[in-house]
Amino acid sequence: MSALADERFLQASAPRRLLVRPELGSVVGAVAVFLFFAVAADSFLRASSLSTVLYAASTIGIMAVPVALLMIGGEFDLSAGVLVTSSALISSMFSYQMTANVWVGVAVSLLVTLAIGAFNGFVLSRTGLPSFIVTLGTFLMLTGMNLGFTKLIDGTVSTKTIADMEGFPAARDVFASTLTIGGVDVKVTILWWFALVAVASWILLRTRAGNWVFAVGGNKDAARALGVPVHKVRTGLYMGVAFGAWVSGQHLLFSYDVVQSGEGVGNELIYIIAAVIGGCLITGGHGSAIGSAVGALIFGMTSKGIVFAEWNPDWFKFFLGAMLLLATLLNVWVRKRAEATK
Repeated sequence: MSALADERFLQASAPRRLLVRPELGSVVGAVAVFLFFAVAADSFLRASSLSTVLYAASTIGIMAVPVALLMIGGEFDLSAGVLVTSSALISSMFSYQMTANVWVGVAVSLLVTLAIGAFNGFVLSRTGLPSFIVTLGTFLMLTGMNLGFTKLIDGTVSTKTIADMEGFPAARDVFASTLTIGGVDVKVTILWWFALVAVASWILLRTRAGNWVFAVGGNKDAARALGVPVHKVRTGLYMGVAFGAWVSGQHLLFSYDVVQSGEGVGNELIYIIAAVIGGCLITGGHGSAIGSAVGALIFGMTSKGIVFAEWNPDWFKFFLGAMLLLATLLNVWVRKRAEATK
């Protein structure tokens, strides 16, 4: 009887364990958005259309994953959007001006981008200022530097083409190629996105560092008292965002071979919203990498679903905002229901 009781308990507790998953609300919202556009747009369910949706989601999701980890750790990064552009500009201008193999520019960009992420973490830890203020300052500096350096070096607001330089085809294959899988064209960014979700999930759920991230986001003072290296965790999380910005920046560069210096402004809000829809709390200590991926998927389905439905593009942002708001409210409702079952 005891064994039977234990088995019944486990069976009964499984739904409860599912309800408390942070990404559950976003999954329900994603299903609702999918069904809505499957009915509203005849072409939405085509394999090529779904591939386009996944591509749109991946361009957001690559950044939403590390941003979600940062938010779980209790911090924000308002410089994430322009950091993507900075990464692309550094690669392009260094390769062009130094007449070097483009892989040299890619490597230099990685080092500089990671350094900017480390700078955010260092300033945050040393000054005790809110991450909103620190990264807002970085956002403004990078916005000015992107425009100023591009005009100073190239004389215009965009970089020179590097498509004819050595190493460009190989770099494009890594960051901006299109693969054919089952007769459907799939962008390589989708694979980057899936890989980042898998690695981030493993870190959060299977490593000591993941426990540290949740602890710092839940209560940094208590975490510090327990021996958690709070400063290193924060810095590592900001460098994670920088790495995502580097990947996204290289995709931007090798997709078009030129970069506009003013791009990226405002995208940081999209990354944060995707993470919030995915179940991350503004206060930190709660969320998942999978949830951020689902949040990015909702963005992709909404943005492309409106196009496939052939609605008036003037209403694009209205429908996008409405769908995101509904998904977020549904996420909150599911979370409250989950808490009520505890």
